[in-house]
Amino acid sequence: MWFLIFLVWLVIWAGGTYRYLYGTPSPFSLESVRPPGPREFDQKKRDKVIKQGFRLDKVPLNLDVIVIGSGIGGLAAGATLAKAGKKVLVLEQHYQAGGCCHTYIEKGFEFDVGLHYIGQVGENSLLRVAFDQISEGQLEFHELNQHFDTIHIGLGDEKREYTILSGKTEMKAHLMKQFPDDTEAIETFFKIMKVSAKHAYYLAILKLIPQWVSLFLLKSGIGNLVSSVFRLSGTCATEFVNTLTSNKDLHVIFAYLFYGVPPKDSSIMINSLLIHHYKRGAFYPKGGASEIAFHIIRTIQKYGGNCLVRAPVSRILVNEKGEAYGVKVRKGQEEVEVLAPVVVSNCGIFTTFQKLLPPEIRAKTDIQERLDIMKHGRGSFLVFSGFDGTEEELGLKSTNIWLFKDNDMDKSMDDFFALSKEEAPDNIPMMMITIPSSKDPEAKIRHPGKSCMTILMMVKYEWFEEWKDTSARKRGDEYYNYKMRFANNLFDWACTHFPKIKDKLVFQEVATPLTNTHYLGAQRGAMYSSEHNLERFRAETVARNRCSTPVKNLYISGQDVFSCGIAGALHGGLLCASAVLDHIVYLDLVVLKKTLKKRKARELAQLAKKKLQ
Repeated sequence: MWFLIFLVWLVIWAGGTYRYLYGTPSPFSLESVRPPGPREFDQKKRDKVIKQGFRLDKVPLNLDVIVIGSGIGGLAAGATLAKAGKKVLVLEQHYQAGGCCHTYIEKGFEFDVGLHYIGQVGENSLLRVAFDQISEGQLEFHELNQHFDTIHIGLGDEKREYTILSGKTEMKAHLMKQFPDDTEAIETFFKIMKVSAKHAYYLAILKLIPQWVSLFLLKSGIGNLVSSVFRLSGTCATEFVNTLTSNKDLHVIFAYLFYGVPPKDSSIMINSLLIHHYKRGAFYPKGGASEIAFHIIRTIQKYGGNCLVRAPVSRILVNEKGEAYGVKVRKGQEEVEVLAPVVVSNCGIFTTFQKLLPPEIRAKTDIQERLDIMKHGRGSFLVFSGFDGTEEELGLKSTNIWLFKDNDMDKSMDDFFALSKEEAPDNIPMMMITIPSSKDPEAKIRHPGKSCMTILMMVKYEWFEEWKDTSARKRGDEYYNYKMRFANNLFDWACTHFPKIKDKLVFQEVATPLTNTHYLGAQRGAMYSSEHNLERFRAETVARNRCSTPVKNLYISGQDVFSCGIAGALHGGLLCASAVLDHIVYLDLVVLKKTLKKRKARELAQLAKKKLQ
């Protein structure tokens, strides 16, 4: 009798598992990918896609899904759901879609806002397959120089320079040449990189299987038997690298891709994944970062959906059963209701739970528990500079420059963020310089004879908080003078590396955390959304921080789901689509990837055969 019961249970379990994994038709197909069409340079035609203003008559009928926010996480979720047969509406509060993937043009200069380079988009990589599916093959990526990053540590005569190369074997070998006394430490770090990269999908699985199963696997210790990635995700970066070497410069190399968290508060897995991300090459979208939103939105439109801007969502509608059923959108002085059975929020967990949900829902214990596992991220500060002159004339290049005044990142960051508002602008410890006009080969066509530079650093929101209730571009002289103290010090530091730019500067604009809040909807100006600290990446927290929410039919997408950056946010979108569809779309992507690799292998074999004939 008991054997029969067990057998029935086994059949039901196997059937349910098969249905969950393979019972839903794939939203992806090889046939949907077509050769890239001609680049659209007509800005008016582009604006019809990425700047289509909200009106009720533009809202598709019989919506299945509303996505709040048009960053890559929202667009990836929206396009995947659209290809799965859902009618999707993406709502964006800004006047241009794209979130951190948008670009802005001013005085003939085009600046990227959040995408400075991206890795892992080589032919037939999983990320490239995903981009090809949600853009239907229309996105093209230009591979940057093998020497993609330069790191400077120290000032004056004490300055040391290190270069980072991409390449399966070249990255490690080149690093060992620069640190000949620390080859063993580098070898160990690269082993950690490999484990983290190969097994990161286990962390995604924690979000896709039932939460009680995830927690059982972790608490029982079974997870650690399967992979060391569950332990690595919660391992302190500083403590780990201290066991490898006492060389502080090398410590910086292992953590130089800063995202607002000092190494002592960050995960060694995340830091190693960020470096591994560029191991097979650094890339930039041909035509600029706005190409991403432009083509993904057209995919959503192709399947009956739309993306509308100037559509600030003021409230997520929740019925008496605790189910989300639509949103309210501010239109002038009025609020317009837009209804759909599923709502996806790509505007961050804090904005979603603390601002958009009704007060009685916000106060619920399960909502507060989700908020308690996250912290607000650090604010971002950017300086956009435009120059009259080509990259050759100004000595600019596509290689990013990372500058650190000191090789103790933990102390530098702690000391900086402990400074008063008045002290901070004159004590900047680190920054990054990127040259978007040198990365996109088509920039010379769109903006001939012009070059542009973006400088990025992390700042404390509280330094700018007193102006939070003022209007953009109308914050007053005191605010302008204060932000320009930061900007001038950053630009002067950049001029020590690019001396020819100072006399050719014709345009400059500065974005503070308040700017990022206004244009990107970033809570407290945090472009990387919630803080990527060590606690967030402990395996149990990863399992609890999933796309589904305590509000039925409301889902979270983007950087708050998995990790920061364009790739991290895109994976957040794919995880979200998986949760909405109750189907793991990654399995479909893996099948496509294997099919493409086999096809490529056959093509190479046929080519080799022809050469022999």
